[in-house]
Amino acid sequence: MNELENDPTRSLTIQLLEWLSRRPRTYDEVIDAWRTTCPRLSIWVDACIDGLVECDQGQPRVVSPSPKGLALLRKAGRSPT
Repeated sequence: MNELENDPTRSLTIQLLEWLSRRPRTYDEVIDAWRTTCPRLSIWVDACIDGLVECDQGQPRVVSPSPKGLALLRKAGRSPT
């Protein structure tokens, strides 16, 4: 198993980035799927803070992995689609 996947939080971050890289996702779709009220499992918020995702200002707003997020996917051995 890749060292990035040994950390459950990082593994979920990789899953989020993979999910976003498959096709454009609206902000509402991302929030519906990844929002949580659990302060210990803030994958979406942490990805935003870490600069792993980008959210455009169009209507509807579209969320995608940032260059930093794509680099993390490659480092984890996952090629963005």
